Amino acid sequence: MDSAEFVSQARRLAIAAGDKIMEIYNSDTFDVKVKSDESPVTEADEAADAIIAEGLRAAFPDVALVTEEQSASHSETANTFLIVDPLDGTKEFINRRGDFTVNIAYVENGTPVLGVVYAPAKGRMFYTLADGGAVEEMGDFDADQPGDTTPISVSDPDNAALMVVASKSHRDQATDDYINKYGVKDMKSAGSSLKFCLIATGEADLYPRVGRTMEWDTAAGHAVLLGAGGQVVRFDDHTPLAYGKDDFANPFFIAYAPGVDLKPAS
Repeated sequence: MDSAEFVSQARRLAIAAGDKIMEIYNSDTFDVKVKSDESPVTEADEAADAIIAEGLRAAFPDVALVTEEQSASHSETANTFLIVDPLDGTKEFINRRGDFTVNIAYVENGTPVLGVVYAPAKGRMFYTLADGGAVEEMGDFDADQPGDTTPISVSDPDNAALMVVASKSHRDQATDDYINKYGVKDMKSAGSSLKFCLIATGEADLYPRVGRTMEWDTAAGHAVLLGAGGQVVRFDDHTPLAYGKDDFANPFFIAYAPGVDLKPAS
């Protein structure tokens, strides 16, 4: 995969999908359905999925593609592929809270090495670079003309005063019990893959996820965090979170800035 070409195409498609999402988000009403796993899906999810899938298949016809909305038809498991969540944070979208993202990633040998995360309602975009780093783009997000970028990197955490970010829609007692093992200075809630990006920019140090996620939920944010010097490991044994699993389901995990003294899972 040509890294620069991936970022160019994924950035352009993320913005196009984001524009469509915001058009629906700002309308008076939109359709909401329930999928077989009882999670919600909106017309914005489906429209964004169509835009991104068509664009990626045209740009990278020889690379396997997995998207959330088409995952049921993907029968082959690979460890190198493109993976997309066209609208991560559907509950945030439905409740008009703004914490939703467009996510496009490239996984190589089980690791997400390239990624674009775009939060259209928040006006924030993050992506990896060919040199292995990660940046946040500023400006008007012109699909054809990238704006100014700022390199991002994780914090140097103080284990006596950590900044912790947790899910806005999926917070539970198990998460709180784990967080309580740490010295916490401040806690913030965020939806979708923005949590990875807040660690990548140094706005947070630690994000534990003790709950269900899928590979498309995490891959792009994971790639951005790796590019910024962070890590994502399994909750149970602290080994790297890997991709290409048969059902695309993630185990519980911890995303963090190196320097955080990880606590045991139990």
